[in-house]
Amino acid sequence: MAKHTGRLLHWNIYETHLDEAAFRWTQWEQALDAPDFTLADVAELEEQFTAHVDGLVLGREPVARRLLEPALESDEPERIATAALALLRSEEPFGPASVLAALPSAPIPALLPLQRALELAPSSASLAGLPSLLKQEGVSPELLPLVLEVLGSQGLATAEVCLPFVAHSNPQVAAAGLRAASHSRLPIAPSVVQRALDADTHLLRDAAIVAGLQGGHRGAWAACQAAAEPGGSGGRLPLLLLAMNGDDRDLKLLLARLSGEKSRPDALWALGFSGRVAAADACVEHMRHEPTAALAGEAFSAITGLPIEADFAVPKEEPEEGLAPLEEEDLDANLNLKPEDALPIPNSEKVMAWWHDIRPRLDAKQRYLAGTPFTPQALLDGLVNMPMRRRHALALELALRSRGAIQVPTRRWVATQVLTWTEARTAPTSLYSRPFAEGLRG
Repeated sequence: MAKHTGRLLHWNIYETHLDEAAFRWTQWEQALDAPDFTLADVAELEEQFTAHVDGLVLGREPVARRLLEPALESDEPERIATAALALLRSEEPFGPASVLAALPSAPIPALLPLQRALELAPSSASLAGLPSLLKQEGVSPELLPLVLEVLGSQGLATAEVCLPFVAHSNPQVAAAGLRAASHSRLPIAPSVVQRALDADTHLLRDAAIVAGLQGGHRGAWAACQAAAEPGGSGGRLPLLLLAMNGDDRDLKLLLARLSGEKSRPDALWALGFSGRVAAADACVEHMRHEPTAALAGEAFSAITGLPIEADFAVPKEEPEEGLAPLEEEDLDANLNLKPEDALPIPNSEKVMAWWHDIRPRLDAKQRYLAGTPFTPQALLDGLVNMPMRRRHALALELALRSRGAIQVPTRRWVATQVLTWTEARTAPTSLYSRPFAEGLRG
């Protein structure tokens, strides 16, 4: 290890570590939502990323002062997150202290990367100063959700800290408070949950639905069903939950949502988790239509287990070489790729022929996950084997079925995910085998 005198440190090495780690951070974050990555793939990316972060940590205080602390003020989110993580992994007090000190004055664009770094902090002890930020005079309303989200994700949320914020006038703050409280399984008054369920913003309503279902409040399930009704407010989460737990009536509501162009993508996403034969039928039909063909193929694959690849996928077109003339270029186009952009386009004719042979062997009343009957064990297996993009929903279902007793953090380090998953395997299946809308109270 280099001696820590300013003259002998090889600054080019540490600068390379910072640049490489920032690049690999972006790859790792995108992989968490990728439809073509599994947990094993993400583990490889994570190893490459953390190796560079560890290299920065070895530089200790000289590197922290000269490279990492200035990087916290960067306008590049990936450099902010990388620097914050390296500081939080430091064994010296100055590291975490530098990150916490940067929070009150951090510009709004820097808050999300700082939040992600704090959620991934290796030691909850380094976050001991976070709750005090909630009590500071003049703290920005944008900072409050960050603190609440981090405390919830790190298991540091207490009733004293969180519950005063669940009915906050700012919907973003109230939603963060509800998420932190439900993550920590704190009791929330039914009146508070119902008031949030009636909110105009989907952000707050969705947080209340999850908190309400986990707490056993019937009103949360009623809100899901009302959102899916014709003329209802819709949204991805209510449709998803109906698909996971719904009966034939709920399935009909979801299928009806396919008729609306605006609601169709969310309905297809939800139907993939319903696991029902009728949902697969609808997906086959929508593979014929270009705007939603890839989403329909993904949902169909999630139900039936058929990989959309080889003969069952349309060959990808090679991008044309050269740049388009400037006058033809859309300068306002959003160039950021979405996770669904990586989905393959299904060969609808080939898929339909396969489905014609397979369908008679399936039970129309059964729920399927990747071609196998849905069971508690299949749900756990899906958290290891399914594409990353779908694992977040499966983890949510597991949390709701267990009333919050089993929570697999699908946006944390792979080792943390595997640890909680392993613990879940030792729990009795009766803990998470019941439908999460069963036994709800008024």
